[in-house]
Amino acid sequence: MIKSILFVCHGNICRSPMAEYIFKYISNNKYRVESRATSLEEIGNDIYPNAKKVLDKHNIPYTKHEAKQITIDDYNSFDIIVCFDDYNIKNLERLIHDKSKVIKLLDYDIDDPWYTRDFDRTYNEIYQGCLKLLKQMDSSN
Repeated sequence: MIKSILFVCHGNICRSPMAEYIFKYISNNKYRVESRATSLEEIGNDIYPNAKKVLDKHNIPYTKHEAKQITIDDYNSFDIIVCFDDYNIKNLERLIHDKSKVIKLLDYDIDDPWYTRDFDRTYNEIYQGCLKLLKQMDSSN
């Protein structure tokens, strides 16, 4: 039974916090949901402004966010770890040395909008992936 999800991306300022707040919203906070980074680059930083803009555009509420790197304790305390691309998974495995709980949100990589600048496309892909994941979780619980 899945009760908790940790979304993980490179810096924890774009994709993973977007997914965290989208999932909380569409699930009515039914599950424990948080997000983390694989890198140290953005630690302590809030959600990237363009990610906030796209969440605002879709009326997805969010709170003050501080980017954090995943720890082994995080890995052990969540039921599933959700990444967005193969690079995230490779970095996570390098840090944690286990990927038995790791899944990719979609069957394909969701590009980092920090580089593509296409926050709308990223939002849409994350939203669709979160809907699919929520349906799977609700049906298994």
